[in-house]
Amino acid sequence: MNQAPEPATNQKLVTLAEIREAAERIRGVAIRTPLLPFGNDAWIKPESLQPTGSFKIRGAYNALAGLSGERRVAGVVTHSSGNHAQAIARAARLLGIRAVVVMPEDAPQVKVAGVRADGAEIVFVGPSNEERVARAHEIAERDGMELVPSADDRRVICGQGTCGLEIAEQLAEMGGHAPVTVLVPVGLGGLAAGVGTAVKALLPGSTVLGVEPALAADTQASLEKGERVRWPIEQVGRTIADGLRGESPAPLPFAHMQRVLDGVLTVSEEEIAGAVRVAAASARLVLEPSGAVTLAALLAHRDRLPKGAAVVVASGGNVDPGRLVELLATG
Repeated sequence: MNQAPEPATNQKLVTLAEIREAAERIRGVAIRTPLLPFGNDAWIKPESLQPTGSFKIRGAYNALAGLSGERRVAGVVTHSSGNHAQAIARAARLLGIRAVVVMPEDAPQVKVAGVRADGAEIVFVGPSNEERVARAHEIAERDGMELVPSADDRRVICGQGTCGLEIAEQLAEMGGHAPVTVLVPVGLGGLAAGVGTAVKALLPGSTVLGVEPALAADTQASLEKGERVRWPIEQVGRTIADGLRGESPAPLPFAHMQRVLDGVLTVSEEEIAGAVRVAAASARLVLEPSGAVTLAALLAHRDRLPKGAAVVVASGGNVDPGRLVELLATG
């Protein structure tokens, strides 16, 4: 379980200036999601309200909108378990770009339907993240298409960082609550890298914690060891949080997370399911399990958080209706 993959990247980290540029680029496409009060001194930032149902539209649109005319004509290809696939499909449709997405055959049908609705072509492979990446690279090389990874890309990280930029701006508009604790989901790490970069730059003294399922705690293990380690798909595939089955943090996001994360919390499957129910009943939000892990951490581990205000990034709400009914009916 702890065999290390290739070394982390030596690329330079993204800057706050790049994140601000991304914010201008995605304006009018990604929405400025609100900070919803939740309990005492806590807020939920519901990225589930984005046009494609998750934060991924931020990074996807930023990456595609910055392409040259020549690269747009060539088209784009990506690999994703679902949310990034939907975001690339939507961004490509808005920009008039051909898109091919490589998805696992067990991807939630609601996410597959979203990709098809925006006109992207789908190539299905097995459940392994490595297989998706390899196939996407093959297609990019064969057809000369632009490869836009779901996390290991500075354009994507900058786009995701706009979520952290908004958190800082919104807290300032409310009179400021710094320092705060920001909880952000961790899959391959693009969102955590971008949000952490923005929050650390704009809210000095704040704490940024990643959250991942205990069954897919590869980032926690990687940060503890000081290098990227890989968990097998047979292990991470057991979590209901399908968007966080990353196996290993991506190289460039991992380099950021080593700098900007103050730690990683893990949550159980029962805690994740409970958070989905609480989100629906108390916050009137539909969250997919991957989007509910941060709320699960707030609910189950508040005593482990620094004292003071907390912001929960609820990353997405793309859950199959039948699965949602099951989650709401249990517990």
